[in-house]
Amino acid sequence: MSHMQSVPGGVEQEALAEEKELVEGYRPEKGRKKIATGEGRLAFFLVAPTVILLGVIVGYPIVKAVINSFQKDPGLNTATGFFNQGGQFAGLDNYKTWLLQQCPTPSGGTVKCPPGTLASEFWASVGFTLGVTIVAVALETVLGMIMALMMHKAFKGRAVVRAAILIPWAIPTAVSAKLWQVIYAPDGLADKVLGWFGISTVQWNEKWPARIAIVITDTWKTTPFMALLILAGLQGIPTELYESAKVDGATAWQRFWRITLPLVKPALAVALIFRSLDTLRMYDLPAILTGGANGTSTLSILVVKQIQSGPNSASALSTITFVFIFACAFVLVKLLGANIMPRPAAKAKAR
Repeated sequence: MSHMQSVPGGVEQEALAEEKELVEGYRPEKGRKKIATGEGRLAFFLVAPTVILLGVIVGYPIVKAVINSFQKDPGLNTATGFFNQGGQFAGLDNYKTWLLQQCPTPSGGTVKCPPGTLASEFWASVGFTLGVTIVAVALETVLGMIMALMMHKAFKGRAVVRAAILIPWAIPTAVSAKLWQVIYAPDGLADKVLGWFGISTVQWNEKWPARIAIVITDTWKTTPFMALLILAGLQGIPTELYESAKVDGATAWQRFWRITLPLVKPALAVALIFRSLDTLRMYDLPAILTGGANGTSTLSILVVKQIQSGPNSASALSTITFVFIFACAFVLVKLLGANIMPRPAAKAKAR
């Protein structure tokens, strides 16, 4: 019994030692702090075109959107009867419209945004976007881990199974949304399947059924992506660790908890960050499936709707969305990426 009780600790130490050895194999020499002058110049000339191109393609729209967010929208001035071309400095008015729910009035003042306006849907859209991200990514992670573990096993026809699992992810989102629209139709496949379990017909166009439908559809489509990234991490784990654990008498759960999960953590963290950011900016799936109605409007859908009535106010909302997603990315990287790789003892103590 004493030998069996010491198994998890021994297996875990062996797994961590193996991971440390792999990481340290890629660590540069301590004495080499700077790149040689020739290599540095070559690296600069190779990277500079990409940096400039990204600055033009990514940086310019962001800066332009921030500038426009401080300007008034064009429109009819009901107080004077003249058309306002917009472009005047508006200060933080556009941001107050979204964050504080203060809509402008013809007299120049502000009132609480009435129900039915896009601004009144802002905080509901924030909550829905966060809720879908948390639920969908959690389901995709669990199902993706199960699928990756299944595909990692050696069995006949494994290559065919791996290819078939990737089909939902390969289908364009617009096609997937239309496909599931047919499934959720009245007396459609979803209602028939639920009827087998004695569940009455579900009105999928109502608030909560529509939200559940979006989560199910997104989970079905992107779980293969999670499984693919996790599978890549599983294939990097040496089989000798599992063989040693079996010899020591470790159970399947102990091998998963002490070997698989710690060593697949880098790939799992990347998958979680990628999927979370992708879901936070989701537009096409709910836009096609529900049209953003009945509490299913995401921030991206709100931005697109606002562009039609006020581009400068939409720029403010785009800036808020950008900052919101950036903050979520920063938190995810800190939570999931801070301790993925082990640090040397001396460096850790210094920090």
